[in-house]
Amino acid sequence: MSQPVGSPPAPLDEAARAEAVLARLQLLVTRKLDGLLQGDYVGLLPGPGTEAGESREYRPGDDVRRMDWPVTARTTLPHVRRTVADRELETWMAIDLSASLDFGTAKWLKKDLVIAAATAITHLTARGGNRVGAVVGTGCAVPEKGSSVFFRKRAAAAEPPGPSVVRMPARPGRKEAQGLLRAIARTRVQPGRADLGELIDMLNRPPRRRGVAVVISDFLAPVESWSRPVRKLGVRHDVLAVEVVDPRELELPDVGVLTLADPETGALHEVQTADARLRERYAAAAGEQRAAIARALRAAGASHLRLRTDTDWLLDMVRFVAAQRHARTRGTTR
Repeated sequence: MSQPVGSPPAPLDEAARAEAVLARLQLLVTRKLDGLLQGDYVGLLPGPGTEAGESREYRPGDDVRRMDWPVTARTTLPHVRRTVADRELETWMAIDLSASLDFGTAKWLKKDLVIAAATAITHLTARGGNRVGAVVGTGCAVPEKGSSVFFRKRAAAAEPPGPSVVRMPARPGRKEAQGLLRAIARTRVQPGRADLGELIDMLNRPPRRRGVAVVISDFLAPVESWSRPVRKLGVRHDVLAVEVVDPRELELPDVGVLTLADPETGALHEVQTADARLRERYAAAAGEQRAAIARALRAAGASHLRLRTDTDWLLDMVRFVAAQRHARTRGTTR
């Protein structure tokens, strides 16, 4: 049996920062998230299980795959079969740490929020023998043709290049979960464009029993490149998509001439932010981009949680859980 290939260790200063960020996040999760949820984690990750439970009448929004046809035929009213959650749940996370995540203008970097989401999900699911694993994707480490001299030098200096995707096997236990989070936090972001669709598709290989699949990304890749893999993932698993956003990706400040760099290609652009019409067009385009992401995730049947670098991500997560619980009582979870 082959062993998973690890990511090269981050430089000492990056590794120290990663450890500090992870320690802070784990403290926040342990103290605040546990307190806010009061030990009830139902709603964040569905984990519907496979053991049959009692039937109830169908409600609009129920999953038709859970129709109880014998009861429906007997009563002439549509019924669905409730399921009892599996005692041992397997959760897999697709962690996007491509170059566009190495950015932030508020309280956190986007990659910090990626690690925060992974920390919270691992904390909430690694209980009672549950297993948590991950595939982590970074840049391809090869800048595209036309990239700036700065980015080409940066890529050349980042030796040795690591693998673009790192698979971390699912194992039970708190110690193993801690090791998983440490490995994710220490994964070095590499320059170059990553393939989000391929990263998500790795959660389908090899085929696994029904469980929970979590995709954590900014979803800035073209929607058509990842929407089909998410839909495919949802056929067998309950899917949670965690979208990470920075406020500067939604609107530009009025600061005069601003030089922008594409973190994945190195392309440089000068923007005159004093132009009010330009700022309006930017905000409109950004809004449509985020709406397209939300539509694609909804069409794929994924639960969608958006975390921002300028807000309280823990509170946003708790609100999401509350909304999911409320939706369940009404017969729908999307």
